[in-house]
Amino acid sequence: MSNLTKLEINALDITGNNYMTWAVGARMHLRGSGLLETIDNTKTVSDEKKAKAMIFLRHHIHDGLKDEYITKEDPGDLWQSLKERFDHQKYVILPKAKHEWIHLRFQDYKSVSEFNSAMFGITSRMMLCGEKISDYDMIEKTLSTFHPENVVLQQQYRVNGFKRYSELMQILLVAEQNNQLVLLNHQARPTGSAPFPEVNVASSSYDNWRGRGRGRGRGRNHGRGRGRGRRFRPYDERNKKDSQENERGRDDKRQTEKVCYRCGMKGHWVRTCRTPRHLADLYRESQKGKEKSGGETNFISDEPGPSFHGLNDDTHLDVSDFLVEPENIDV
Repeated sequence: MSNLTKLEINALDITGNNYMTWAVGARMHLRGSGLLETIDNTKTVSDEKKAKAMIFLRHHIHDGLKDEYITKEDPGDLWQSLKERFDHQKYVILPKAKHEWIHLRFQDYKSVSEFNSAMFGITSRMMLCGEKISDYDMIEKTLSTFHPENVVLQQQYRVNGFKRYSELMQILLVAEQNNQLVLLNHQARPTGSAPFPEVNVASSSYDNWRGRGRGRGRGRNHGRGRGRGRRFRPYDERNKKDSQENERGRDDKRQTEKVCYRCGMKGHWVRTCRTPRHLADLYRESQKGKEKSGGETNFISDEPGPSFHGLNDDTHLDVSDFLVEPENIDV
């Protein structure tokens, strides 16, 4: 049957894996309630206090443990029995905690907070098992495990002579935050680059349009009077948009089919022509030359006429007709 009242601490598991933390929590609660002497068999305590302490202990252990120790009516006897059964856990936890302490290095963690959490988790378990860890040990562990590239920074921290581990953590957290801010600023705008120019965006829509019609009114499209103009309907806006897109598509098609009269190229109009002026002038001059020069003309007739073969020549000349003797030349 599950517990009906709220638990003050985590219940002791039947395996005893959480006995160390359970014992600390139970002892603190009994001390706060003035019942700590009830678990000490050397002291005389009233039956009322023993009953209260017994109720608390049985309420915060596993149901299986309740059945196993159902004959225990004195809180001191129950506490001693649980200690003898599960106190060996420290001999299991301590070697593991020592191993983690030996291999704990500051350079293996991405942030100071993660290292700090791991540090307290290991030292707390070691202290529960009876080991003593001082602030000096924690400071030395942190500084001695810096990355080799940060040897100068490590020496600077040693010169400060920190006496408490919390003071060193405060300095490291502040330094980490400053480094993150510098890195973010560098990523946003690298060193030596100019700032981005200011950009302003303005937009408008038909929803914000207000007409200025005749008459008086109390606002847009409602109230008394004839209003202050007529607002475009969404259907009209959609039709207008579609017609604009269709017209733009037809213009693009005509633009690809037509030829620019300025440069003779396809794909654009004269008003959008970007051909250099000297090339356009050469094109126009070439067009004018074609217009002036006449084309080849062929004439065919059935009437007899000159022949290149000399068949019907009206004038027949030989080669000798073009030769002149030297003695016939007047000097």
